[in-house]
Amino acid sequence: MKKANQDSEPEMRASYKRSDFGVMVRGKYADRVKEGTNVVLLEPDVAKAFPNDKAVNEALRMLMDGGAARPPRAQAHAGGRK
Repeated sequence: MKKANQDSEPEMRASYKRSDFGVMVRGKYADRVKEGTNVVLLEPDVAKAFPNDKAVNEALRMLMDGGAARPPRAQAHAGGRK
């Protein structure tokens, strides 16, 4: 397999015209993507305090409940053992 020539500039073929592609809009779908995601970035010092997503969720639930501690959620065990 031959390597592509790195020195040449990418160009459209002569048979294509820019007008064939319509209007290009940068970030056309950016708002739609933002609405469908729930990723939250934590500052490094905060991330160190929580080992995983479960710990973050439990801490946030305590805040939502006014700080009242609640027992951990029941987890399903493999093979029906408890």
